[in-house]
Amino acid sequence: MTRMDTVGNIPKANGKPEFDIVATYQSLLASDPELTMPVAAIEALVQLLAQLPPTLSTISETLDLLATSTAQLKRSIPNPISLSAGTDLFQRYLITTLRGTSLTNIPGGGGDFKTIRQHLLSNGRLFVQRAKEARTTIGDIGARFVRDGSVVLTNGGSRVVGTVLRKAAEAHGAGSPRFKVIYVQSASSQRESQKIIRSLRQLSVPVATIPESAVAYSMGKVSMVLVGAEGVVENGGIISRIGTYQMGILAKAAGRPMYVVTESHKFVRMFPLGQYDLPIEQKVLDFRIDASDDEGEVDVKLPQNDKGNANANGRSRAASLIESGRWMEQTPAVMDKSEYFGKMESPSLSSKDPSLSSKGPDIPQDATPAPATLSSTAVDYTPPDLITALITESGVHTPSAVSEELIKIWY
Repeated sequence: MTRMDTVGNIPKANGKPEFDIVATYQSLLASDPELTMPVAAIEALVQLLAQLPPTLSTISETLDLLATSTAQLKRSIPNPISLSAGTDLFQRYLITTLRGTSLTNIPGGGGDFKTIRQHLLSNGRLFVQRAKEARTTIGDIGARFVRDGSVVLTNGGSRVVGTVLRKAAEAHGAGSPRFKVIYVQSASSQRESQKIIRSLRQLSVPVATIPESAVAYSMGKVSMVLVGAEGVVENGGIISRIGTYQMGILAKAAGRPMYVVTESHKFVRMFPLGQYDLPIEQKVLDFRIDASDDEGEVDVKLPQNDKGNANANGRSRAASLIESGRWMEQTPAVMDKSEYFGKMESPSLSSKDPSLSSKGPDIPQDATPAPATLSSTAVDYTPPDLITALITESGVHTPSAVSEELIKIWY
């Protein structure tokens, strides 16, 4: 078995270095921040087609090389769902363009494999061009759903969502958008989301940022939920940034519509039955018994005026009382309502221990828990019953219409 068969690289020919599909993919992503994973993977495959060695002389060998290179790309990243959707569809597209095509009826055909290879290459570039244009088309369609006075709840760093919101702001007039955005931020997506938030605020769109724990609290102010997707599965559900599922549940409970904006090259032949049926390994739940390495423990830095009350372990007296449960012994009994509501400070409490004032222990504002951060590739599955509609470059679809769209694409 040759190296080409095992890892999908083109062997050296005429002294030229072999084509590294993974390095090409990573270079494309690094050179263009607006490029999505599936489009970058497809572009890498197109470059592969452009550099086919002369040893490949049949369509079957070419398609086998594409399949092998695609498999190598999938193995190189922890979450290949969106990449798989794009590359699988691209290969299907190439096969479809060759179906019923003979060597003689290809435009400019000369009856040899070189002509077919050029045909594949030109159609591959056309596919990439259409994939890039899809985002703009979706932005034009999706902007119509953002009505005057609406409040849009979104999350993650979806470029399509950003395009829709910017298009909506521009449609409302320069400097006078008539909608607001609530952006759910997490540690794993903060860098991506900040870029979209800045661009919206530059267009005078009021944006509020909230943590994931405040989604339910904010839902009463929300008019619609707008999210992107890494993959749209066969039953119309979506695989997206983790946290999307809980937004869908809360939106449905509050009677708010949830719209998904996504390109059709993210439609994937997959039918998950639940959260734990995805074809990737995720370490979201990490059960541990090692107490010496607790995650999420509050690291309280003692203020200057409380160091005198610290015990041998560096904990303040207040913190020690809270941990031991003896704080109840230090709490005075409230005899009547006027005492409770009329006095915010208790002399008996402050006289016993200055660190136990009515304000609680003097903890600095930056003393926050260290959250258990998730990988930026962590995703969850949102079932179709939580989704109102999917907005793609081909139009607006109900979740039940996804299977029909997949049939059109693949068959």
